[in-house]
Amino acid sequence: MLRDQPCPLLPDQTGLILPQIWLFTDERNDASLEQSVRRMPRGSGIVFRHYHLPEASRRARFETVKKLARQRGHLLFLAGSPSLARRWRADGVHGRTRRPVTGGLLHSVPVHDAREIQQANRIGADIYFLSPVFATRSHPGQRSLNALQTRSLAALCHGAVIYLGGMNRHRYRARKNHLTHGWAAIDALR
Repeated sequence: MLRDQPCPLLPDQTGLILPQIWLFTDERNDASLEQSVRRMPRGSGIVFRHYHLPEASRRARFETVKKLARQRGHLLFLAGSPSLARRWRADGVHGRTRRPVTGGLLHSVPVHDAREIQQANRIGADIYFLSPVFATRSHPGQRSLNALQTRSLAALCHGAVIYLGGMNRHRYRARKNHLTHGWAAIDALR
């Protein structure tokens, strides 16, 4: 089934509006992370990754970001398992799972092709981070999606579509369509 409308409201969250701008964290933006979180528009989204840190340091860094996120009204997702996201009191979990995510967490997934979108649809993902829309340092040498591919893949998603990969405000405006809700970045939001 192809979707023909964007998804501005999140399921099972009365009145909660899906952020249009998302920040993905990692070691590249760690030094300026607090500043980035403060500068983002109120009610933005953050996907906390920081895989490079040992668990105790990662947890401490997450708590710092969570405090700032709450002050700014941002949603905060944790890349990892749903059980870890619940323990750390994240708003959602980011990543692929084999089963639907339950327990009040929202679920975002990275998707790059139709097969991954079908898997995400089967488990009922809420948010689809579609990438790479443009060339990106995160995946050097990987071919980016053209405008037709991004539109076709977005139409397959059963949830909100957020463009990722070499994105910034200008590129999103040039590529957005009625199927997409927003954009995400690592470097553009420093």
